[in-house]
Amino acid sequence: MIRFGFMIALWVGMCLVGAAPALAWELNLPTGNRSIFSGDPSDFYMYTDRNFEGVKSQPWTAGQYGFVRDQKRTAAGVIMTKFHEGLDIKPVKRDERGIPLDLVYPISAGTVVHVATQANQSSYGKYVVIRHDWPEGPFYSLYAHLMEARVSPGARVGPQEVVGRLGYTGEGIDRVRAHLHVELNLLLSDRFESWHASRFQTPNHHGNYNGLNLVGLDLARLYKERLQDPALTVAAFLSRERVHHKIRVAARGKLPLLARYPFLLQRAESGRPVAWEIHFNQSGVPLAVHPSSVSTKDPVVTWVEPSKTYHAYLTRGRLSGSGSTATLSASGLSYLSLVTGQF
Repeated sequence: MIRFGFMIALWVGMCLVGAAPALAWELNLPTGNRSIFSGDPSDFYMYTDRNFEGVKSQPWTAGQYGFVRDQKRTAAGVIMTKFHEGLDIKPVKRDERGIPLDLVYPISAGTVVHVATQANQSSYGKYVVIRHDWPEGPFYSLYAHLMEARVSPGARVGPQEVVGRLGYTGEGIDRVRAHLHVELNLLLSDRFESWHASRFQTPNHHGNYNGLNLVGLDLARLYKERLQDPALTVAAFLSRERVHHKIRVAARGKLPLLARYPFLLQRAESGRPVAWEIHFNQSGVPLAVHPSSVSTKDPVVTWVEPSKTYHAYLTRGRLSGSGSTATLSASGLSYLSLVTGQF
C-alpha cells in the first residue's frame, strides 16, 4: 500500500568510524491530507459550529491545537477559554453518501498500547494509542473518532501500517464534521488507575491511556519546525515553549516523570533537594523541573505570567486569581498530583 503523508527524519547520535549507523525517527502526517503545509490551512482543519454573542460561524481555527474554542469577552478583550489538545484533520475522500474513506496511519513507528472499540466510553469515540520509544523517552500518539480500528494491542506498526479509518464516533460529531483527531502526548503517570479511583465514581475503561493521563504537545508546530530544522529534538522543541507559570512542590523522592523524561531535569542535583520547581506552559505541559533548596509544605505557585483577566480562563481552570498572583484551584491540585505522583 502506498503511504500517504509527509515524512521528515531526525538523525540522532554520532557516526564514528567503526560505529553503528545513527538511528532515526520519523514524523509523518496520519492521513492523505497535507494541506497543513499549504497557504490555506482551512483545507486541513475541520471547523466547529460557533455562536458567539448571537453571531454564528464555522471557524476552521477551532480545529487547531491550543486555546481555540469558547470565546469569552473579558477585561483583556475577547479570548478563547477552551483548550483543544490535538489536531482535527478533514477527510479528503468521501463516498457518494458522504461517508469518509480516508485511512489513518501512525505518525511514527511504534507499538500499539491501547485500542478503544466502544465509542460510548469516552468523548474520543473509538481510538487507538501508539507508543513511540524515541531517544528522549516514550511518547504517545492518539488517533480518535475512528470509524473502525484495524490494529490490536501489542502490534508493532510502521508508517505504512493502517491504524484505522477516519470517522465520526464520539460526542458532538456527525458525518458532515467527520475528522481525525490526532495528538502527540507525554504520559503523566503509570499509576493512573489509583489516581482515577480516588477521584471518580465512574469506571476507567482505558487504563493508563485515558485522555486525562496524556498531556498533548503542539504537533502542528512540531511538524513545521522540523521542516526548518530536521535535527530538532523533542527537548529542544519544548525548550522553545514559553513558560506560563511555575509551581513548587515538596520533594518526596525522585519524580516518576523524570524517570520517563529525564531531559526535563534542568540541572544536576547537589544533594537531595527539599522541593521541586516545575515549569509549565499555559496548557499545563511540564517544560522543566528544577531542584530547589526552598522548602514547602503545600504546593505553591511561585510565578505566573501577569494577566488582565482571570487565570482560570487561561489555564483550563487550574489556576485561580488574576494579575501577577495565582493559587492552585482544586482541579489544579488534582492535576499536579498526577504530574508529581504524589497521591
